[in-house]
Amino acid sequence: ADRWHALGLAHHRSARSPTIPASACTTPLPWLPFPSPPTEQAAVEVEKKPPEEEDKKKSGGGGGQQAGGQGAGPLGGSSPSGRACRPIWMAWEGAIGIDLGTTYSCVAVWQNGHVEIVANEQGNRTTPSYVAFTSSKRLIGDAAKNQADMNPANTIFDSKRLIGRRFTDASVQNDIKHWPFKVISGPEDKPMIAVKYKGVEQQFAAEEISSMVLVRMRETAEAYLGSTIKNAVVTVPACSTDLQRQATWNAGVLASLNVMRIIPEPTAAAMAYGLHNKVTEWGVVENALVFDLGGGTFDVSLVEIEFYIFEVLATAGDPHLGGEDFDNRMVNHFVQEFKRKKKKDISGNPRALRRLRTACERAKRTLSSTEEAVIEISCLYEDIDFYSTITRARFEELNMDLFRKCMDIVEDCLRDARMDMSSVHAVVLIGGSSRIPKIQQLLQELFNGKELYKSINPDEAVAYGAALQAALLTGPNNDNEGWMSDLLLLDATPLSLGLGTKGGDMTVMIPKNRAIPVKTEIVISTDYDNQPCIRIQVYEGEGAKTCDNNLLGEFEFSIPPASKGVPQIIVCFDIDANGILDVSAKDKNTGEKKKVTINKRFHLKQ
Repeated sequence: ADRWHALGLAHHRSARSPTIPASACTTPLPWLPFPSPPTEQAAVEVEKKPPEEEDKKKSGGGGGQQAGGQGAGPLGGSSPSGRACRPIWMAWEGAIGIDLGTTYSCVAVWQNGHVEIVANEQGNRTTPSYVAFTSSKRLIGDAAKNQADMNPANTIFDSKRLIGRRFTDASVQNDIKHWPFKVISGPEDKPMIAVKYKGVEQQFAAEEISSMVLVRMRETAEAYLGSTIKNAVVTVPACSTDLQRQATWNAGVLASLNVMRIIPEPTAAAMAYGLHNKVTEWGVVENALVFDLGGGTFDVSLVEIEFYIFEVLATAGDPHLGGEDFDNRMVNHFVQEFKRKKKKDISGNPRALRRLRTACERAKRTLSSTEEAVIEISCLYEDIDFYSTITRARFEELNMDLFRKCMDIVEDCLRDARMDMSSVHAVVLIGGSSRIPKIQQLLQELFNGKELYKSINPDEAVAYGAALQAALLTGPNNDNEGWMSDLLLLDATPLSLGLGTKGGDMTVMIPKNRAIPVKTEIVISTDYDNQPCIRIQVYEGEGAKTCDNNLLGEFEFSIPPASKGVPQIIVCFDIDANGILDVSAKDKNTGEKKKVTINKRFHLKQ
C-alpha cells in the first residue's frame, strides 16, 4: 500500500528555491581517492530498503572501503599520503543534474566553477538504464546489461517508453512485440512489468524501474562527492505529456530525491551549447536548433539565446522514435535472414533475440565509422551459428522512412516558430543516434549545407545543462561564477491544453509553445436550467476534437440551481516551471472554489 501511495504522491512545490549558504557546499579534496571497486556482489546488489535505512547505512554504521579511502570508516580516515581525510557522507546541499535516458543515463554536478560529468564504478561516464532481477540479487546499470543475454526475461530496459502511458496505447503494444520481458495490464490500464525476483513473481511500474536507475545515478554522484545527496534536476523529453512528467517526478520521489525541477532534454542541451560556445554577449541574439535523437525519443527545439537568457521558441518531436527503433529494424532483418538461410524461426525465442539485438546494437555503432559491419553469433539457436554482414547502405535503406520522419519534424518545429532556415545560426547535435552519418547528411542538406555543431559530447550535453540548472536553483555559493545569477531559462509548453466542450470540441486554453510558467482563465456556464454540476474535462493535444487528444483528467464542480447561462464559472489553467498543470474552478457568484492537480493517471488530487 505504501508503494502504491508513493507512486501517486502529490507534489509539494515551493514557489521559490532555497538559497544555500556557501558553507554548506563541500568540495572533495584533490587527493581523496575514488572508492575502490567493491566485490562483485556489493557492486551490483541494491536491496529494497526504506530511504531512511539507506541514509542510515551511508551516514552511520559499518567500516569497510568507503569514499574516504582504503580502510577508512564512514567518517573519513587517512589519505594515501598520510594526511587526515575530511569527514565524508555529510549532507551536501547542492543539487545534481540527471539525464534519465531511455537507453543510457548520465549524472553531472557543478563544482569548482564548472560542470563535471561523474563516472560510475566502471569508469564510464554514462550508465545503461537497465535493471535486472535474479534469484539472489538485483542488478542496475552495466552489471544488469552485461548479463542480459543470459537472463532476458528478467532484464528490464526501455522502461522510459512505458512511463506515463496506458497498457492499451498502440506504441506500448508495438514495443511489447520486441521486448523479451513480460508487460501486463495493471490497475487503471497501467502497464506493469512482471519479473521473477528471488524466486517470487513480482510486478513493477515503469516509474519504479526508473527510480532504481535514479538511485544508481545518485549513488554514483555520492561516491564522487563523498556526501549524501537529496536535490536533483531531472530531464524529460521535450514532447513529454503531463502524465509522463508527473510519472518522472514520482520516480524521483521513489528514489528519495527532492526533484527541484523537471526540464526538457533539448533545453538543457541548449544551455550546454550556449555556455560552451560562449553565446553570452549582450545584444547578440543567436537561434540554435537542438536536434536530439536518443535511444527512445526524438526532440527538436528552437532556442533563442541572448546574454544567458535561453528562450524556447518552439518544440516538436516524437516520443517513440530513436535508436531502439533502428535496432528493431535490423533485428527483424536478420530474423528473416536466419529463417531464410537456416529454415528456423527465432522470433519466439527471447534469449536468441536478446543476443541478436546486442550484436545489432554493436553493428549500428560500427556503421557510423565504417561502411560494413559483421554479425557473428555462435550457437544462436539450437546450436546453429550465425554469420552475416550488413552495409551502411543497407542499414540506411531499412530505416530511411524513420530518417525522413526526423527531417519532417525539424520542418514542423521551424514552421511553428515562423522561422526560415536561414535564420538558424547553429544546428546542435544531441543524443547518440545523431552520430548516424545519413542523419547528419540529411540534416545538412535540409539547412543548405550549413555545418553542424558537434563540439559538445552528444551523450553528456543534457546532463551538463541539467547540472547548470541545478546550480542555479541551489543559489549562490563559492563555486558559482558571477554570471550564474544572470542565467534564465524560459521554457514552453510542448502540447496544447484545453477543455472538452459540448459536441466533443476541444477549447484550447494554453496553446502549444506558450512560454511557461503561464496562467490563463475562461468563463463557462450551464447548458440547461437547474443544472446541478459542471463536468470539467482536461485534454492535451493538437486535435480539434477531444477524441483525437489525450484525456488528462476530469472532475465535477457543484453549483446551486439556477437558470441556464446564469452561473459564471471561472476555469483556470496554471502551469508551473516544471510544465506540470494545476486546474481550478471558481463560482463567480458564490465564491466557491475547487483546485486540483493532475498527479496520477485518471486521478485528480484536490
